[in-house]
Amino acid sequence: MTFDESCIFCRIVRGQAPVSTIYEDETTMVFLDIRPLNMGHTLVIPKAHYVDIFDIPEKNLSQVHIVTKQIAAAVKKATNADGISIIQQNGKAAGQDIFHFHIHVVPRFLNQKLPPFHELKEVERSKLDLVAEKIKTANLKK
Repeated sequence: MTFDESCIFCRIVRGQAPVSTIYEDETTMVFLDIRPLNMGHTLVIPKAHYVDIFDIPEKNLSQVHIVTKQIAAAVKKATNADGISIIQQNGKAAGQDIFHFHIHVVPRFLNQKLPPFHELKEVERSKLDLVAEKIKTANLKK
């Protein structure tokens, strides 16, 4: 598995940075975004380091999307969201700011406008951990 020592997501995978984990298997990891668009904003990543959609092998991409679908249902249920946005950005011009392939799963509510990513504030780890537990429970109750 490839890692990039300068990548925060690689450090999270290695247990070198705090995270509110929701799901993990051999190839994929799911955790809450520390700067959420809404509470329950989740990130799905491959454990191996791939920069973007052009870098990730199809087999790994497929696995990440299978997990994304499962997590989207759990996030929707746990947050009572009206819908879910799935966001995936490739390259700086597209708004990618962490260059490790990842998918945002964002709970959405009717008539809500989301702020730009650069305006988001960090949320306390204890609050994220509580939301992570709700999503884990919803994920187990398929």
